[in-house]
Amino acid sequence: MKLEEYKDKRNFRKTPEPPAELSEDFCKEVITKYKGKTLKHPVYVIQKHQASRLHYDLRLEESNTLTSWAIPKEPSENPKEKRLAVQTEDHPIEYANFKGTIPEGNYGAGKVEIWDKGTFEAIERTENKFIVNLKGKKLKGVYCLIKLRPKEDSKNWLFFKKK
Repeated sequence: MKLEEYKDKRNFRKTPEPPAELSEDFCKEVITKYKGKTLKHPVYVIQKHQASRLHYDLRLEESNTLTSWAIPKEPSENPKEKRLAVQTEDHPIEYANFKGTIPEGNYGAGKVEIWDKGTFEAIERTENKFIVNLKGKKLKGVYCLIKLRPKEDSKNWLFFKKK
């Protein structure tokens, strides 16, 4: 999904969310250091989003954007627990640092907090599968995103930790 969908859903005069434009300062911050080391892996973030319904937004960096999924239940470290993940519009890379309250009357109105953040290593990426090694504060290890009904235009995926 393209960033145009992200831009079309928001009025940046009324919401504190970052516009879809890479700022030079953000790029320098991300590229230069992460915990004292030069970044070699893309960033990932899970944001706890209290909108009309509480959910968790999983975002994985790809090509200077954040590919995004909404997960209705808290992500689990238990390999036996699978979570529905509904693919949403891509978000700008700056969104990885976003936390705050989106005002009423705006798309996604509600409180956004950073639930987990770190880097990841892509192990396998196809149109219907995304396997990553997460290196976050809460989630660590190999996680899978598998598209349900891959031959259809489905936005539904499963998100789970690999055994």
